[in-house]
Amino acid sequence: MRKLKFGMVGGGNGAFIGNVHRHGAVMDDLAELAAGCFTRNPEKNLETARQWGIQDESRVYANYTEMAEKESVREDGIDFVSVCTPNDTHFPIAKCFLEHGINVMCDKPLALRTEEGIELKRIAEEKDLLFGVTYTYTGYTMIEQARRMIAAGEIGKILTIVAEFPQEWLLVQMVSDRSDQATWRMDPKRSGPSGCCADIGTHVEALIGHMTGLKLERVLARFERLPKDKQLPLDNNVQIMLEYEGGISGLIWSSQVAIGNETDLRVRIFGDKGAIEWQHRDSQRLFVTRINEPVQIYTPTRDYDTDSCRSLSRLPSGHPEGFFESFGNLYKGFCTALLKKKYGEDRGDYPYPTIDVGIEGLKFVDACLKSSNSGNIWVSLD
Repeated sequence: MRKLKFGMVGGGNGAFIGNVHRHGAVMDDLAELAAGCFTRNPEKNLETARQWGIQDESRVYANYTEMAEKESVREDGIDFVSVCTPNDTHFPIAKCFLEHGINVMCDKPLALRTEEGIELKRIAEEKDLLFGVTYTYTGYTMIEQARRMIAAGEIGKILTIVAEFPQEWLLVQMVSDRSDQATWRMDPKRSGPSGCCADIGTHVEALIGHMTGLKLERVLARFERLPKDKQLPLDNNVQIMLEYEGGISGLIWSSQVAIGNETDLRVRIFGDKGAIEWQHRDSQRLFVTRINEPVQIYTPTRDYDTDSCRSLSRLPSGHPEGFFESFGNLYKGFCTALLKKKYGEDRGDYPYPTIDVGIEGLKFVDACLKSSNSGNIWVSLD
């Protein structure tokens, strides 16, 4: 079986997201981990490499620049790199590997600034390289079913969209001893100029775009820092009105201070012939309601699902798949497209969030910031 070789930057020291990337990349036997710079701690770096099965320890590097330089000149060098580091390092790391001719799969966000994302796209296009961004929730099986049904016109013309992503973790960490996440996610130097909107609001924006194919044109945003007496540096509660092409309206609420909610992402898309609803808490079920008919519930691996939906399932019907599998589906699309490209074959339609999705996310945050800072006015996405 043809396999890609990949390397990882970051993910060591027990980082949750690094291990998710690793499992996602190898889940379908399309790639094998061959190199890495997992942490700046030399002992932990080597320990992680051994734990994760790196066969050649000369390919365990002290820093990402050394890794990019040496892997790019090896005859058996890596085909792509997974960037699994904190947000503020994504741009320089991705740029370094692109400049050395190596394809990139980057954890979200693509970068902290839109101009950085545009620069990465320019380099990737000049060098004919693939660039994926891990917007996790687009990889869920039933999202693919929803995407195909909407494209086929099964709910008719879209009228309006309502989505929410409430979490409670920030308030929980503020009253507990577990403050690591709160410390760096609320630091503008690490997270950029937005907190909640950039962190989870962009997940919702990307998911709506993936499901509907609609282009977002304008936003009107209200950013809050709650509780107001805490003087927090970044937003943690956001309400955003949306306007898509054709004047289609939408609404997003995202929050990190919504007590009683863990990761409660929910998207509802209303058309003139029906509606589709998906909830992260119940990710195996897609609720479809056609006008004047009872609600129908779609689940994975069933004959009524589309071929593309069934191709994303790895278990028999009734067996739940989740977060790790969604990452596996993102990597499945990316790796399949890269293998086809490597061997000069038709790349086909293997969806994964591309660099364009990442750039749209950055433009979304920019427009929301401008809207909120200007007294909650409508702002166009340039």
